[in-house]
Amino acid sequence: MAEEAQACPSMVDRYFSRWYKTDVKGKPSEDHCILQHSNRICVITLAESHPVLQSGKKIKNISYQISANCSRLQNKVSGKSKRGGQFLTELAPLCRIQCTDGEEYTIYSCIRGRLLEVNENILQEPSLLQEKPSTEGYIAVVLPKFEESKSITQGLINQELYQDVISKRHKAAEELEILTSTV
Repeated sequence: MAEEAQACPSMVDRYFSRWYKTDVKGKPSEDHCILQHSNRICVITLAESHPVLQSGKKIKNISYQISANCSRLQNKVSGKSKRGGQFLTELAPLCRIQCTDGEEYTIYSCIRGRLLEVNENILQEPSLLQEKPSTEGYIAVVLPKFEESKSITQGLINQELYQDVISKRHKAAEELEILTSTV
C-alpha cells in the first residue's frame, strides 16, 4: 500500500521556534514574529496578521534610520562574540515601513539583545517583506545575552496561542459586521 506523501517541513519550521508579540505598543493587529533558533539567534519578522502583509497594501519605503543620530544600518559587529552590535531593548525600533496609502508602521525588536544584522535586501526589494516574510523578507537578526536566552520568550506567545488570538479577532470582526449591518 502506497503511503501518502507528507509535505516536508520548511527550513524555518524545522530549525526555528515561532514566538509572537501581538498588538505591539497597543496598536491593534501590529503583530511581530520572532523566529528563535536553538543556538539563541532570533530573527525578527512580521507576523502573518500584520497590516503590511494584508492584501492591497503596497510598500512605498523602508527605513532603518530610527532618529537623526541612530541608523540601524550603521550597526557593525566583529569577532566570535559579536562585539560592537547595538544593544536593543524589547521596545527598540528596528525600522519604519511606509505604505502608499500613507500608513506608517514601526517595527520593534520585541526582545533584548545585540543587533547582529539588518536585512538590507528589503531596502532595494521591499516586496520580499510581503512575499517571503519568514525567509528573505526578515527585518533583523538579534542575539540575546546568553544568561537571558531562556527568558526572552517571556511576554511572547507561542504559535498555538497566536492562532487563538487571530481566531478571536476574526470572530469579533464578524460580530461587529453583523451588528453594524442590522442597524
